[in-house]
Amino acid sequence: MSPRIALGVGMLLASLACQQQPAPQPPPKSAAPEKSRYFGGAPDGKLHVYFFNVGGGESALIVSPRGNTVLVDSGPASAQSHLVNRLPELLRRELDLVVLTHPDPKHHGALDAVLKRVGARRLMEPQLPDTSSAYDALLTAVGSRGVQVFSPAPSSTAPQEPVRLTLEEGVNLTVLWPRAPAEPLLTGAPDGAGANAANSIVLRLTYGDTSVLFAGAARAETEAHLLELGRWVPGTLLKVAAPGVEGANSQAFLEAVRPQAAVLSGDDSLGHDAKVRDVLARLRSVGASTFRTDVNGEVHAVSDGKRFELTLQRPSPGEPSSARHVFPGEDPRPPLVRTVKPSPPIAKKPPPEVAPVARTEPTRAIEAPRDTSARVSKVMEVDDLPTARQGSRTEETVRTPRATAGVSMGSGYVASRHKRIFHRPTCPSARRIHEENLLTFKTREEALKSDRQPAVDCHP
Repeated sequence: MSPRIALGVGMLLASLACQQQPAPQPPPKSAAPEKSRYFGGAPDGKLHVYFFNVGGGESALIVSPRGNTVLVDSGPASAQSHLVNRLPELLRRELDLVVLTHPDPKHHGALDAVLKRVGARRLMEPQLPDTSSAYDALLTAVGSRGVQVFSPAPSSTAPQEPVRLTLEEGVNLTVLWPRAPAEPLLTGAPDGAGANAANSIVLRLTYGDTSVLFAGAARAETEAHLLELGRWVPGTLLKVAAPGVEGANSQAFLEAVRPQAAVLSGDDSLGHDAKVRDVLARLRSVGASTFRTDVNGEVHAVSDGKRFELTLQRPSPGEPSSARHVFPGEDPRPPLVRTVKPSPPIAKKPPPEVAPVARTEPTRAIEAPRDTSARVSKVMEVDDLPTARQGSRTEETVRTPRATAGVSMGSGYVASRHKRIFHRPTCPSARRIHEENLLTFKTREEALKSDRQPAVDCHP
């Protein structure tokens, strides 16, 4: 073969070889890492409660010592920009629970934006009749995203027991109101959302010796009903409900709660409302320190189970920025002593002479005193927020109150030397009395002679 032919064959084979080789592909582009949605720090073993500054609305975040989270209300629509930026700074994952205390836009206006940003597993709302179409549409949209929506209805097997949501061992949310269908809803005038604010969800958060009462949108009817039923309402901290509403935050209710600190939410108009000034005066009369989100900004409360320490975004007027606000769980304040001025004597006029008329009075049944101690002797615990996040489940646990140290369960009465009330030994409140402060009385008369009154929770 001539050299020219050989060269031509070689070039042909080389060309065929090139045609059989696949064309080189460009290197795959590396996928851009997804931006993190959560930036919160690791749990520190303490309970944190953040009262957000959302203007004329309500919103607070609970973070348990192990990192479980509950958002209590989401504020008005005007707060959504603030919350969608603030919440990711505090969360490490989606919210475990959202509680909408009342179907008013001041309580849920920013919810849709918040859930799109941080997500949630469950949502509890009071399930009131005659809610607005906008609120119903919001719940439908929330449910379509896989959030489980439920109401705080008591167990059908133990309807008399309180509903308790366990965030983790030792940290509980107890629903004080409403309790439908076990108890009928209160009757009252509808508010702007078309539902009765008297049936707003009222929560009590407890951790060790410390507690927070979230009053939601409670009204005077709510407060009176809770006191009448003897529901356990004291709280180290009080999230004040509806400070500008006539009749809310009554003197009797505040004396029963007797908070050491109270947080009020509102906008700049809060300080110009005469009703709010009356509430502030009543809070001062029960010895409570007051904080306002319109003045102090965000209020951050931290509990180690023995005391709360509050940090303010902005100090109160005239207060140094380094001031510390510490409130022990065991109330060190002396008991409330109310001074009642005697009324001047009224001259009695002699009754007019009237001819006697024979009448027959119908016989009225005398209602026997109710034994309310049995009502609080059991507690239903609903383990809705397991730490391991292994799916929700419901449990019922029956607990019998322990006798106060050194006191028989069946006789006598007990009190704390720092309180002006006394209890039955079986009352759950009696368990909170430290042994060194314990006073005992053999009879009810002896307890009354000590200038103490019967407790509203067990009616001794």
